[in-house]
Amino acid sequence: MSKYLLIMRGTDETNAAMMADLDEMMDTTRRFIEDMVKAEVLVAAEGLDDPGQGVVVDFSGEAPVVTDGPYGETRELFGGYFLLNVATKQEAVEWAKRVPAVRGSKIEVRRVAEADEVPQGSESSGRI
Repeated sequence: MSKYLLIMRGTDETNAAMMADLDEMMDTTRRFIEDMVKAEVLVAAEGLDDPGQGVVVDFSGEAPVVTDGPYGETRELFGGYFLLNVATKQEAVEWAKRVPAVRGSKIEVRRVAEADEVPQGSESSGRI
């Protein structure tokens, strides 16, 4: 079994569409989560607060620079995730295809690296 992260990515337009039908979206999402729980694949699921409430820590200069959200010239924002424990990438993709999402949004599927796959020792950069 491997862990896969289903990353919900949206735009201002898709987020507005979701908010327009929020009650229906929440009901559909609740049923989807119940299906994942019954299938014993759900590890965690979280949605994120409005990007305007966040900050960005930018490491492109000598010292980190912190700026308030929103994130500027970003076309897609990470809005939340589902963390699944499934047998294959294809199984994760099949769950991703069932995520309640509005037209125009995207779900990115990424495998979570195991501890022994993360570089260790002096050859690592020190950054996560």
